[in-house]
Amino acid sequence: MSARNRGPLVLAGLLLGVGLGGFVDGILLHQILQWHHMLSTPLPPDDVVRIKVNMFWDGLFHALTWVMTLAGVWTLWRVGQRSDVPWSTRTFVGAMLAGWGLFNVVEGVLDHQLFDLHHVKPGPNQLAWDVGFLVFGVLLIAVGWALGRAGREDRVPRGGLRVPHPAH
Repeated sequence: MSARNRGPLVLAGLLLGVGLGGFVDGILLHQILQWHHMLSTPLPPDDVVRIKVNMFWDGLFHALTWVMTLAGVWTLWRVGQRSDVPWSTRTFVGAMLAGWGLFNVVEGVLDHQLFDLHHVKPGPNQLAWDVGFLVFGVLLIAVGWALGRAGREDRVPRGGLRVPHPAH
């Protein structure tokens, strides 16, 4: 068994990053700031039908982010039972950041640009907000990737003591 099998840890981090990134989007932008909803319908803002439609689609969105988060937790649990996958905080956190960035890029391209379901902050400068959302996603992916690469040198056994990586 190779002690360099980081794939399962990266997968767990990516799934958790996508799920938690979705929760940040849904909780912060949909609920707290109320800038948009998953399906921002073009009806008057006080229309009961619009409110129900938006709540339904936001609920489906949150159900999906919950499933992604649960999949990430389940994957992480399975990783913890494997002796061939070294623990690395940098690899795991890097994968989570990359997953969050992946969520932003995919959601931003599909929902904001391609399908025009909603925008980050509709109104004046909405394109700037949408582009900023994408740029933030790309930055998260880049930082996550760099952190994950740095984590390749980590080799932490199950006891939690750091062991130097053997020379190549």
